[in-house]
Amino acid sequence: MLNDNFGEPMGFDLMITIIPIIIVIGFVIVIGTIVFRSVRYVKNATSPKESTFARVVSKRLDVQQSSHNHDGQISHSSHTYYYITLEFVDGQRQEFLDVKNLYGLVVEGDTGYAATQGEWIVAFERNSVSS
Repeated sequence: MLNDNFGEPMGFDLMITIIPIIIVIGFVIVIGTIVFRSVRYVKNATSPKESTFARVVSKRLDVQQSSHNHDGQISHSSHTYYYITLEFVDGQRQEFLDVKNLYGLVVEGDTGYAATQGEWIVAFERNSVSS
């Protein structure tokens, strides 16, 4: 099916219109993600450190995988994020991202003083007797 534009297929005009829109949307998503993560990092890094008595109630990990194609070579990568959930004296629970490699050093049920900074757990000093 041809239109009146020099014998070009009708779908060609549509592609010229849609491709730039898709590129702009992708660019906005990538830049938005970078800005969001940067703001979140700065917010946590500038938050005051607080030390509170707490109990470790759970631990979890989140493995994120991605694949990249570089000149026909496909490479795979993954990153594991470790989280520790604390229960405080008032009964409230909150999950924190482990940024100081504490995941392997604490066990569910441990009690002690947890140092937190924003959404991060940065230290945990275990009681000598866990309950």
